[in-house]
Amino acid sequence: MTDSTYPATGGFVNNTSAATFIPEIWSDEIIAAYKKNLVLANLVKKMSMSGKKGDTIHVPKPVRGAAHAKVTKTAVTVQADVEGEVQIAIDKHFEYSRLIEDITDVQALSSLRQFYTEDAGYALATQVDTDLHSLATGLGSAGTSSSTYLNNGGTFFVDATNGLTTYAADTVTNVDIFTDAGFRAIIQKLDDEDVPMDGRSFVVPPSVRNTIMGIDRYVSSDFVNNGKVGGGQIGELYGIDIYVSTNCPVVEAAGDNTAATVDMLGALLCHRDALTLAEQVGVRSQTQYKQEFLANLFTSDTLYGTQVLRPEAGLTLVVPK
Repeated sequence: MTDSTYPATGGFVNNTSAATFIPEIWSDEIIAAYKKNLVLANLVKKMSMSGKKGDTIHVPKPVRGAAHAKVTKTAVTVQADVEGEVQIAIDKHFEYSRLIEDITDVQALSSLRQFYTEDAGYALATQVDTDLHSLATGLGSAGTSSSTYLNNGGTFFVDATNGLTTYAADTVTNVDIFTDAGFRAIIQKLDDEDVPMDGRSFVVPPSVRNTIMGIDRYVSSDFVNNGKVGGGQIGELYGIDIYVSTNCPVVEAAGDNTAATVDMLGALLCHRDALTLAEQVGVRSQTQYKQEFLANLFTSDTLYGTQVLRPEAGLTLVVPK
């Protein structure tokens, strides 16, 4: 069964597919599944707003001030008003829809409805996280808005011989993997930019998780908390929470890289203030009966915008897939 645009001849959930799937979808279950599957979106600055698609939010971007010595019998020194702003366009609107026929609604087992709720939540969460990851090209001290990871001052890889190195095309090989020394070096890059320690996260693809689990010093209580962690979190290194996500973007495809035979992915080390997510509609679910199909049209959607807030507060580490 293939996706199709409504009204369509395909995409129905009928009593044939109902033997496996569930027609009844509940809004609260979709929201729960959406939140459960978010990774990067839970690690950035979030804001809610009311409005419509096409609106623009103007977010103040305060500049850090300085402490001044207080001189007796003189007025205090007022910080200079040099505040800037970041504009966030609410221009991303995504939906998940299914047509559920009456006969399916009658015959399907209601206990199986979790497939649809979890699938809808997963699909929308994946889209939001993917859009946030795509902003990584604008991170780094250079603060460029380039659509590539080159020359932005914020993309590195761990050279097997020379350690942490600025990323360039056709240079990262299959053996240039995550290392402890490389991780400490990229942490220092954030330290040098005076990025606060509190609120930092490291989002990695599964290949880096595999590498981490092969480093003896990491497979200990210092990294693996005996308690349960959620939202993709797998542990903590040097005070930074580590999360695994399959949404880490392809920085350089294998076919474009003469130095490697696998895709190169972007792991993201960032502070909460590096990126921002503005939600006009978090996740909403609606149904409408379609008599011409004797079916219920069910749709879940979300409306939002994303933007780089503080480019110096995030860096990309390129790693083999």
